[in-house]
Amino acid sequence: MTREEIMDKVNEIFRDVFDDDSLVITDSTNSDDIEDWDSLEHISLIISMEKEFGLKFDIKEVNKLENVGQMVDMIKEKLEEKSK
Repeated sequence: MTREEIMDKVNEIFRDVFDDDSLVITDSTNSDDIEDWDSLEHISLIISMEKEFGLKFDIKEVNKLENVGQMVDMIKEKLEEKSK
C-alpha cells in the first residue's frame, strides 16, 4: 500500500470519527487543528486505524506522534513489517 493510499484511508477515518465529510487532513494536521479532537476522539481514531489496517499500536508509539504525517508513516512502516 502506498503512502498516498494510506493517507486517503486515514482521511476517511478522520471524517467518520469526527462526523465531518468536508474534513481534509494533511501531514501537518494535529489535535490543535480540529476543534473536537480530544482524548476520547484520539482513542477512537487509534482504534479505527487499528481495525482498518489490521495493526496494533503500542501506547509509547502513539504518544510520540505529533501530527497526521507521523501517524501515516508509522502505519506504512508497520504494514511493511507485517508483509515481510
